[in-house]
Amino acid sequence: MTAPIPETTGKIPFTFQGETYSTWYKVVGDLKAGGRPLVTLHGGPGFSHHYMLPHAQLASELNIPVVFYDQIGIGESSHPEKGKGAGKEGFWTMEVFMDELDNLLVHLGIADDFDLLGHSWGAFLAVHYASNRVPKGLKRLVLAEGTCSMELWIKGTDALKLKLPEDLQKVMREHEEKGTTDSKEYHDAMEVWFAKHICKMNPLPELLAKSFGAMGEDSTVYGAMIGASEVCCTGTLKTWSCIDQLHNIKAPTLLLNAPESEAQDVNQWPMFHKITKVKWVQFAKSTHLAQFEEPERYLEVVAEFLKV
Repeated sequence: MTAPIPETTGKIPFTFQGETYSTWYKVVGDLKAGGRPLVTLHGGPGFSHHYMLPHAQLASELNIPVVFYDQIGIGESSHPEKGKGAGKEGFWTMEVFMDELDNLLVHLGIADDFDLLGHSWGAFLAVHYASNRVPKGLKRLVLAEGTCSMELWIKGTDALKLKLPEDLQKVMREHEEKGTTDSKEYHDAMEVWFAKHICKMNPLPELLAKSFGAMGEDSTVYGAMIGASEVCCTGTLKTWSCIDQLHNIKAPTLLLNAPESEAQDVNQWPMFHKITKVKWVQFAKSTHLAQFEEPERYLEVVAEFLKV
């Protein structure tokens, strides 16, 4: 009989702009057993770690520790600026999340040797972190369903919108132009979008529903950084890009997306061309969440890449 895989949880103090917060984390596996840790970055921004937990299977498959955490503003971590609209100017940027990641790596003692996997917004953060901070300890980088530029993200979603029925296109366009994206009509249109380009499973997987529930309890981060919706960015990420820094990434990198995902191919091309060691894999039967829609193939692809 194989011994059960250990799991540990805790909270790490994290100081930013003179204030101290806490980052909740969970490690599946043993950080002292010698395997290179995989650190996961959840999406959103402001989406809890729960839907990333399928990656815990890699702990037993590869005999490595897998690290999950709730970025500040969501889940079990501190919630700065909750209930204050978009929060204070200049707080919700890439810097706070890169500093938080650095702090986590140092606290866990893995900054010198780790792999990094980001999904959706987590991939935005991962590619920005890898290309701007250029951490020496980063050995493998997995960018699942992400982008390196919000302009490209919107370009991709705009193209997908044109495939929607005319009446839905009209509803979305009118509410985005008027700034009334909090209306029920726009919300209903986004439900259609969600089923076509984010997750086609019905009912939603329990772990995914948990992450949505956490965001529903506190949408501060999403509101500040994204704003209106997945397809209409009005927040602090509106002008974000790290295309010009991509050449700094030396770690072997795996790009993952799907033809019907909102992370369209236009987002992947700059990373594919500018990152030195890169592989790109698509999931034909998935939308934005292959870890649920094609779990066996997804984990097989990720595991094979991390083994190299």
